[in-house]
Amino acid sequence: MRIALFGRAPKTQNLPYIEVVLEKLIEEGVQIGVYRPLRDAVQQMKEEDFAELEYVVYDNEEELDNFDPDFLISLGGDGTILDATVLIQSKDIPILGINMGRLGFLANVAKGNIESSLDALFTGRFQLDFRSLLQVRTSCGKLMKPNFALNEITLARKESTSMITVHTYLNGNYLNSYWADGLIVSTPTGSTGYSLSCGGPIIMPNSDNFVLTPIAPHNLTMRPFVINDSNTLRMQVESRENEFLASLDSRIHSFTTETELLIQKADFRIALVQTELQDFPSTMRNKLSWGRDHRN
Repeated sequence: MRIALFGRAPKTQNLPYIEVVLEKLIEEGVQIGVYRPLRDAVQQMKEEDFAELEYVVYDNEEELDNFDPDFLISLGGDGTILDATVLIQSKDIPILGINMGRLGFLANVAKGNIESSLDALFTGRFQLDFRSLLQVRTSCGKLMKPNFALNEITLARKESTSMITVHTYLNGNYLNSYWADGLIVSTPTGSTGYSLSCGGPIIMPNSDNFVLTPIAPHNLTMRPFVINDSNTLRMQVESRENEFLASLDSRIHSFTTETELLIQKADFRIALVQTELQDFPSTMRNKLSWGRDHRN
């Protein structure tokens, strides 16, 4: 078995948990690939962790492809998994997310469950949870690489405190003009992120839907709108400024208001490893304190 480790500079208090991961992989005789920024950061803090370890270093998509891992273990929070999808893209590499961040809807393996979750991975006691993505094209021909998002695509104002107007078309038919600070197009995966903070619904991950969630709309009848993910959206921004921002997860691009964006479902999915200790309802209960009475 070949497993790639992915992450950024970890916090010092998370080093012992990275050591637990390494020890389990070594114990199972796994071939290990390590993302260079992660390796460099850990070596700087504690050189002996990689001193006598046999591993392959990868730096980009091509080197990850050459290593050809069976799984990728993400060491961080949900943002780390979003970064990992940029490397994986359409490659068939399932991600196991170990939460070393904060809330962790995607990276939902708690630090205390690392060993049991890895045991489940090694013995095949897991399921693959396939997540849909959004992809975007532009009318101006400007290329965004990568041009997909696992959580959401957001259109927002740039260098202005004034509202923007997002003229939105569904399969070529006029839908609405959103007068707001911006508009979020979210996947079911992203429904627990930015969209949720703006009043959007929580959507089960296996739902074939996207949700349009306005950001601070001027008209209070502009509510979040759930659509089937087979639809194509066309959007054009009207603004007092000549430019607006479009973000794909955490990657931000600037466009002129003449540019139209075409948003639709991507032609590939990302696979997340869900062990027998994990499921979406229990993640919601744990992360959002559902079923707990905090009134007293």
